[in-house]
Amino acid sequence: MIETGEILQTMHMIQEENFDIRTITLGINLLDCSDRDPETCAARVYDKVCTTAEHLVKVGCDLERELGIPIVNKRISVTPVSLIAQGDPVPIARALDRAAYETGVNFIGGYSAMMQKGATRADERLLKSIPEVLAQTQRLCSSVNVASTRAGINMNAVREMGEIIVKTAELTRNQDGLGCAKLVVFANAVEDNPFMAGAFCGIGEPESVINVGVSGPGVVKKALEKVKGEPFDVVAETIKRTAFKITRVGQLVAREASQRLNIPFGIVDLSLAPTPARGDSVAHILTEMGLEAAGAPGTTAALALLNDAVKKGGVMASNHVGGLSGAFIPVSEDIGMIEAASCGALHLEKLEAMTCVCSVGLDMIAVPGDTSAATISGIIADEAAIGMVNQKTTAVRIIPAPGRQAGDRVEFGGLLGYAPVIPVNPYKCNDFIARGGRIPAPLHSLRN
Repeated sequence: MIETGEILQTMHMIQEENFDIRTITLGINLLDCSDRDPETCAARVYDKVCTTAEHLVKVGCDLERELGIPIVNKRISVTPVSLIAQGDPVPIARALDRAAYETGVNFIGGYSAMMQKGATRADERLLKSIPEVLAQTQRLCSSVNVASTRAGINMNAVREMGEIIVKTAELTRNQDGLGCAKLVVFANAVEDNPFMAGAFCGIGEPESVINVGVSGPGVVKKALEKVKGEPFDVVAETIKRTAFKITRVGQLVAREASQRLNIPFGIVDLSLAPTPARGDSVAHILTEMGLEAAGAPGTTAALALLNDAVKKGGVMASNHVGGLSGAFIPVSEDIGMIEAASCGALHLEKLEAMTCVCSVGLDMIAVPGDTSAATISGIIADEAAIGMVNQKTTAVRIIPAPGRQAGDRVEFGGLLGYAPVIPVNPYKCNDFIARGGRIPAPLHSLRN
């Protein structure tokens, strides 16, 4: 039960500090939709998604109005499509996009494949279709898991993903490569992530499930303004208490949505997901700790403290914290990150270092349009290695902006924001990527 004092604090967070529920995501199991005929499978998928999610947007809007809490997105995640596609997966992709439009959700995720150890024929068919599918659909998101601590890194998949990202950018050239914003490459992908573009409904999930993602970078920054100059013990405790309040609200929304939809409550993902709006930046939390700009020496340490304190506060507030849970650092979606990258304080190598301690990885980063597929594969491999060795989720959502060079700016709009084009290391890794095969799992993966 949320008490009166907590309600008043929540109202203040909403009115003054950009607090919101970033997403209610409905996970749907599609394993029973599989069929040898692609069109039959697609029809089953469309019917099941539309039936299961029929009232999702209405319930989300009702809760937003009744509770006075902004719920920015209503989304759907589905079983990785490569697990149900016995033939051409493209009809399923089109069916999912139509279902997203019919149900009124912002995005639908799950055009995905799990390839950390190798690829099935269905995986390969799905990978080859990704550029075309993302260029022709509006609300569909795609993800591919290429590595895990247990399996190692599938370098064949890493090589293919570099090529796919380049082709996707080219097919969405008139949108500055926007198709790549709907595509993420994972190591150690989680099955209950409610955030796009990487959301899918894992095989360990129920038939259907409600997962909620909360966000409150502005709330955390405001709280830290009150402890300016205090030791880091105080900083950590302040963030922890603030994350507790944020998570409590998320759990309230999740349980209400679960009851009204008669669908089980899964998890609250308490990730601090920023927006391009001023006052809603993870980077500005870091500068509030004493950094001149995100990317300055000390940035990785500050982010590590933030990520840890957010998780500690969240698990105190809910028994069902999951997803990614921590702090996101997407460049184009965070005004502080945009400013830091624009002035040269933040570069690709520093971002990579920061991903060792944050929730995800290299996220919404624009690079020159002539960046080679091998270079992008090398960046993916580096990030996958960080995830594999550190037993954490990492990801790459990188956008080669066609016709753009370092220092240019690309506009994506809405929550996706805008970004300066960041230079990449000019030295090549073609021969490294061409080897293929699998980088073995680390010794500490043998934990049975």
